[in-house]
Amino acid sequence: MAGKSIFVDTTRCTACRGCQIACKNWNRNAASATKNLGNHQNPPDLDGNTFKLVRFSEVENEGKVGWYFFPDQCRHCLEPPCKDTAEGYVNESVIQDDATGAIVYTDKVKEAPFDEIKSSCPYDIPRRNARGLAVKCTMCIDRISNGKKPACVSTCPTEAMSFGERDEILKLANERLAALKAKFPKAQLLDADQVRVIYLVVDDPKKYHKNAVASLERGNRRFAAKRVIDSILRV
Repeated sequence: MAGKSIFVDTTRCTACRGCQIACKNWNRNAASATKNLGNHQNPPDLDGNTFKLVRFSEVENEGKVGWYFFPDQCRHCLEPPCKDTAEGYVNESVIQDDATGAIVYTDKVKEAPFDEIKSSCPYDIPRRNARGLAVKCTMCIDRISNGKKPACVSTCPTEAMSFGERDEILKLANERLAALKAKFPKAQLLDADQVRVIYLVVDDPKKYHKNAVASLERGNRRFAAKRVIDSILRV
């Protein structure tokens, strides 16, 4: 399928949160209230002003404490359940850009029930802003339409994120996966055949974030079920 994709190699993420700040700056979003969570993750969750959040998860590996970092954001699904839900109420409330595949909410989304939009997302991404609009990452469609990379990708100092044509990104992701498999047998790409933002992890996805992969408890069950079936077929 044509369009763009983003590859996130979590093994290269240092949790500098440059991507998180770049996203907030580019979208001119206000600061979010924070609180001490016992780690460096702030704010506590995605919100109406935070479209990208680097999640921190403390893990134990071979008796040693470690951290997994997960730059969470909208996955820009190839077949977005949130779009199906919103457009069941209001036409053109959610747009799937033909050139990039980016999923973009319009002001018309306010006319659709937010709770239904949010619950239809397999990754629990949409949030509501101060205007009452459902909001999320836009893949920086305004930037990429003018030949630039998404702000988060441009600012990453360790090249943990790559952006480009979907076929090229999938090739890059699979090459990186193959290189890590010998050392990390649990390494995998998350829902790569379903989304445009493709994560590489080296352990159980749930150790990174409870919604790292499409949840059977949320969203379009056919979407999540296909991920389960595909994983079984790969065994």
